[in-house]
Amino acid sequence: MGSEGPSVITVHATGFKKFHGVSENPTETIVSNLKKFMEKKGLPKGLVLGNCKVLDTAGQGALGPLYELFESSVSGRDNESSNVGPVIWIHFGVNSGATRFAIENQAFNEATFRCPDELGWKPQRLPIVPSDGSISRTRQTSLPVNEIVNGLAKMGYDVMPSDDAGRFVCNYVYYQSLRFAEQHRIKSLFVHVPLFLTIDENSQMQFAASLLEVLASLH
Repeated sequence: MGSEGPSVITVHATGFKKFHGVSENPTETIVSNLKKFMEKKGLPKGLVLGNCKVLDTAGQGALGPLYELFESSVSGRDNESSNVGPVIWIHFGVNSGATRFAIENQAFNEATFRCPDELGWKPQRLPIVPSDGSISRTRQTSLPVNEIVNGLAKMGYDVMPSDDAGRFVCNYVYYQSLRFAEQHRIKSLFVHVPLFLTIDENSQMQFAASLLEVLASLH
């Protein structure tokens, strides 16, 4: 019987549009092209690619669309039986100074933006979720970061685990996502990528495809 088979993982992905200092955000390209790329390459067995959305590089002002996305991925799911397959959100962000990929283990409850976001907000030492407590509060992903890094490294990628996603919009979105994931028994992961000038577009698309493969292999 089909219902007795292994559950299917659903992966949703987000990237960001351009922002101050980054006129072409590689994550916008990666996430916009991911479905077409995976149609040609073939999705890993047992994995479905859901929403692939590009977000404004903004914190508070972009919360509405972000939460609409989150809610759409779990609507009806919380009331279903426990054999519903895992849901994973992957958030791609750019680190323009990076030379390799980074899998982020955690996010801080702190918004300290080095420049205004695309909606003009520039918080300094503000808690992202005040009810969570101080800005030193962290939330960790429930996915095995070291295992994911090792899997990708075996495939030949220059990738590292990281405990610091910065304090800008990447960290802001990751913190909100980790909090939502915990409340709804789903999973969230943030991945920092370099600019295309550092690692070319095709290599980064291959990396995203390989990440899906590694995630599929965990279940």
